[in-house]
Amino acid sequence: MSKFLKICFIVHCLTALCCLADTAGIDPARVAILYNISEPKSKQLADYYAQQRAIPAENIIGLPLSTKGTISRKDYIESLEKPLRALMIKNGWWQRSRDPKGNFVTTKSKIDVLVCVKGVPYKIARYHEDPDPEKQKKGPSGQQNEAAVDSELAILGIDGIRIEGPLSNKYFDKNIRFSQARLPYMLLVGRIDAPNWQTCIRMIDDAIATEKTGLWGMAYVDIAKKGGAYDAGDKWLETIIHKNNAFGIPTVVDRNKQTFVTNYPMTDAALYYGWYTSKRNGPLLNPDFRFRRGAVAMHLHSYSAANLHNKDAGWSGPILEAGAAATVGNVYEPYLTISHRFDILHDRLMKGYTLVEAAYAAIPALSWQNIVLGDPLYRPFIHIGGSGEVVAEDRYYRALKLAHEEWQMTPDVLVKKLRSRAAEKNIGLFYEAIGLFYQQRRELPVAQAFFSSAQNTYLKPADQIRQVLLQADIQRQEGNKDAAIEILKENLPLFDDIPEAKAITATLNILDPPPPAEPKGKPEANKK
Repeated sequence: MSKFLKICFIVHCLTALCCLADTAGIDPARVAILYNISEPKSKQLADYYAQQRAIPAENIIGLPLSTKGTISRKDYIESLEKPLRALMIKNGWWQRSRDPKGNFVTTKSKIDVLVCVKGVPYKIARYHEDPDPEKQKKGPSGQQNEAAVDSELAILGIDGIRIEGPLSNKYFDKNIRFSQARLPYMLLVGRIDAPNWQTCIRMIDDAIATEKTGLWGMAYVDIAKKGGAYDAGDKWLETIIHKNNAFGIPTVVDRNKQTFVTNYPMTDAALYYGWYTSKRNGPLLNPDFRFRRGAVAMHLHSYSAANLHNKDAGWSGPILEAGAAATVGNVYEPYLTISHRFDILHDRLMKGYTLVEAAYAAIPALSWQNIVLGDPLYRPFIHIGGSGEVVAEDRYYRALKLAHEEWQMTPDVLVKKLRSRAAEKNIGLFYEAIGLFYQQRRELPVAQAFFSSAQNTYLKPADQIRQVLLQADIQRQEGNKDAAIEILKENLPLFDDIPEAKAITATLNILDPPPPAEPKGKPEANKK
């Protein structure tokens, strides 16, 4: 180990105990699993998850449900809500009493988390009869009665509540573990579901494997810059960027009007947060692209999970099929202010919370449109303090984290140390990290110089292409469109035989659109 890494390691070990003071996961005995008896593979998946997480066999529940993803409100009540509530009582998991209105409410619970596995329907269709006007809230959201199955199950412990519109989530923005929140009537409902069964198994395996090492890698954040009422979403993402910079997670940020372009080279993508298009794009259009094992990735869109079982539709399905271990999504229109707050979710994950705790701390409403996809007990950042198994592919990311902890209060020293190490060992990642550091500080010429050094140091063409795009983006930020075009055109011939080169072409088409194609047909006809 180098002297640089040894110094960082010693300092890091001293702080690791504080960082990991509260990393105990949710007790498996307080987890129940729900599967669909009508689908044999659903039972197999439930059993597999229970074995991997040491969840008691008696906590596995099977119900005969529709094999369709979408069910009616009546079907939900009769086949799922009523029998599941009865089982929770029969199994001795709930104690209940009446509220002042005479409705039963769960006052003590032995189950905190309910895991729905693939096979359990995930959408409740809109009930078209007019709802009771006295129960309506003002505004369109107060009249909606369609919902995510999981979000409805989260308030299973309360009888007699209205189905129209969202209900307040009492765990929202809480910075305590769910076991400390004293909300016995509430369930944290997560889902292990994806376009195919094997992906579900892989999501479980990846979560467990990543918890041994911790999640390390690059972050990619796509800010929409839509303005107006949408500024809130951009602010969430800006908070994530700021937090990543403080932790030493190299973060590539796209601040252009468009999303990340076709086949964008997202190497080592451990984190992805973006918005706002209806269909998968960017790296997800590259059939060879894969997120880093254990990745947490999500794209904010009203219907991101509306077609969860289609690997080519929306965002949630494609993200999981591209190798991510966890995401969140919406099955119907949630409205921005009642969507998952990505900044809160990210913060809680970084603090060692489980995926399902982080997701529910980040959602303002229940009985609504939101779902959590992935192993609910997954804790990707329990080793952010430097503990865990160290593997070769993580070593430079760990070194960046250690360097930031040691020298973040003296940025000049930090840059000097990383630059020296990058030159000594030809580490392109360190040059890129320094470039991203200066880009965030708006010292754009300095950032471009480091991206150029990274391009000359990286060995893989995809990484080199990303540096080309980053250099062109610097020119775009400075208003030098012609200079950006020149950078892209100079470099395109060097990479035209790999998929990621389409990212250069796509950017060129934005900055320098090709002339319209000639109309088809005979020349004489075209002239008329």
